[in-house]
Amino acid sequence: MKKFAGVVVNNDAVKLDRIFTYKIPSELQDKILLGQRVKVPFGMGNKYIDGFVMDFYDDNYVESENIKRIKVIKCICDEFSLMKSSDIKLIELMRKKYLCTYLEAIKVIIPNGITKGMKFKVKSVVAIKSELTEKYLKENYINIYNFIKKNNAEFTKSELVNNNKFSLSSINTLIKHDVLKIEDSVVNRYNDKEYKLYESKVLNEEQKHAVNTIMNSEKKQFLIHGVTGSGKTEIYMNLVSKMIQLGKDSIILIPEIALTPQMVERFKGRFGKNVAIFHSKLNDGERFDEWMRVKFNKVKVAIGARSALFLPFNNLGLIVIDEEHETSYKSESDPKYVSREIAEMKCELEGCKLILGSATPSIESYYKALTGEYEILSIKNRAVNSNLPSTMIIDMREELISGNRTIFSSELYKDIDEELKKKNQIILFLNRRGYSTFVSCRSCGYVFKCDKCDISLTYHNAYSSLNCHYCGSKVAQPKVCPKCNSKYVKHFGIGTEQLEAQVRKAFPQARTLRMDFDTTREKNSYERIYKTFKNKEADILIGTQMIAKGLDFPDVTLVGIVAADLSLNIPDYKSTEKTFQLITQVSGRAGRGVKSGKVIIQTYNPDNYSVKYAANNDYENFIKEELQIRKIMDYPPFAKIMCINFSSEKEDILIKKIQELGYRLKEFLKEVDVLLLGPCPCGISKIKNFYRWQIIIKGNFNEEIPLKIKNFIYENINDNYNDIRIGMDVNPNNML
Repeated sequence: MKKFAGVVVNNDAVKLDRIFTYKIPSELQDKILLGQRVKVPFGMGNKYIDGFVMDFYDDNYVESENIKRIKVIKCICDEFSLMKSSDIKLIELMRKKYLCTYLEAIKVIIPNGITKGMKFKVKSVVAIKSELTEKYLKENYINIYNFIKKNNAEFTKSELVNNNKFSLSSINTLIKHDVLKIEDSVVNRYNDKEYKLYESKVLNEEQKHAVNTIMNSEKKQFLIHGVTGSGKTEIYMNLVSKMIQLGKDSIILIPEIALTPQMVERFKGRFGKNVAIFHSKLNDGERFDEWMRVKFNKVKVAIGARSALFLPFNNLGLIVIDEEHETSYKSESDPKYVSREIAEMKCELEGCKLILGSATPSIESYYKALTGEYEILSIKNRAVNSNLPSTMIIDMREELISGNRTIFSSELYKDIDEELKKKNQIILFLNRRGYSTFVSCRSCGYVFKCDKCDISLTYHNAYSSLNCHYCGSKVAQPKVCPKCNSKYVKHFGIGTEQLEAQVRKAFPQARTLRMDFDTTREKNSYERIYKTFKNKEADILIGTQMIAKGLDFPDVTLVGIVAADLSLNIPDYKSTEKTFQLITQVSGRAGRGVKSGKVIIQTYNPDNYSVKYAANNDYENFIKEELQIRKIMDYPPFAKIMCINFSSEKEDILIKKIQELGYRLKEFLKEVDVLLLGPCPCGISKIKNFYRWQIIIKGNFNEEIPLKIKNFIYENINDNYNDIRIGMDVNPNNML
């Protein structure tokens, strides 16, 4: 008999981050389930709030813990459990590893709609109740009845009247005389449209080997290192088919920026309505419906961004993380989880297999493969065209010396012109949006910066404004310098918006598209741009990193990487890795069909090893050199980095408090073999009016150290820290 329950209450306060014991009333003891949502009295006023059942206890536990004044659960909120036992174990692991609260971990597992009391959306529809009798054999009656029967679909009264021009009085007459009836019908808020059949392809030998190895190996975790265009998606689909035959479910993760309509088309075209789609662009209602379809075994496959990893499948057999190196697989808000690590935990908890796939695996994943934690499967050939595109590095310093001051090297200009004449398609990649990178006064050197953030403003020609890419604020295009009143205000640098303008000017005959954050803000804009280019209604696609992966256009024969140096100049130990990955991935968009491809890499650093190895598609030598540097510098995967961020609108209080806490933390860690750096300002010292400082801890420490540091910090802060936000992250994506 369940007498007591351990409950996490729906309150964000860190001080309430624990499990509270509640008595289960006798009428609920046979009904209450682990992971269920309940209403419980809480606080001095015993206000009823949501809680989540995490455990059950008996009298012995209550006596041993000496728990007094136990309150009683009021009621159960839902008939079903929101979390299974493996989810609760996962929450415990996340709380320890990612330094988050119980509630923060619970909220990534349960969609917002459920805690808001959301239900299925229903509409009233007209349906057939009985046969049409002689009494109603008037023409308009026969038409209404036959139309509903023939289409075997559900129509509201307004749809029948407005769309199909039937008489409302006739419909009401048939309802009144029990020929038709009104009933509630659930509205599908998810994507349930029919897709063109995407037939299975015959696997080549490398693909067959990968599928057979994964299905037959005793190992649970695999890394598929396959060149761009090697047919990794077909491998995933074969594995999903085999899982369905075994009665098992599958989750396919794709980076948010690469969640292309193409992937959805392929999976929906292969597996039909048996596929749920889950990503950040869905509204609460759509997320609720897809989550419920998974919960009640209506689908066998889910495809989506990192949040899809937590969908409530009951018999999970497979997790695939495609483009596993992508930084969007790490959450930037609490819990700051890494999808790959969560998937590893689920492998242990649910006994499923994990597949990581990439042409440019992350350093951490490849190192795990080298040390035997993952089984590595290499695919060295393309599935359709065995030849990778030819690559040419252009030294832009020499272009300047020769007098070419345009954004196009002479080689890139010539190649664009030739491919346009051949009616082929072209992709131009520039990983910076906007028109100009910054605006400056040529007289005194003043750079226009955001008032709220320590960052230069980017000029956007479409709005004639200077925009902050951190807080979103805009100011009108300046006419004079606010510092010296000079009119010599000039734009510097180039973004995708200006690149598009220059392409239109240089190649007026070309039909041009741009895909970046600014052109894909609307819900279906990504799909619209994708379909336009896919249908060959455009010749040149210009874009940021969202075009670097997940796109497969057989008529793209030329890729131009306009400025390969941008990611190299970021002050981050991962900058060379990101540069190699971006160049390799965007290069892989060329020559994916029967036509051969060519890649032009424009750079001011042609001798940098990441650029040279990427141009040669030489991952092995890149990783060898990169690992040597990481080991010397004591960077991951050979050590860990913990970043503790402090932010406040009151800079003086922030500096004083972080200096005090930093001194105490240094004393606390003096017996631990770690390096403490700071306190110091963050790389971007102000965002959205909040000043930002950080402490960095570096060393080969285990998971207990960050947990001890977290507990120490919260034990040493008091009411004087109310104006300060504190964030902690282990191995952050960037140090800015």
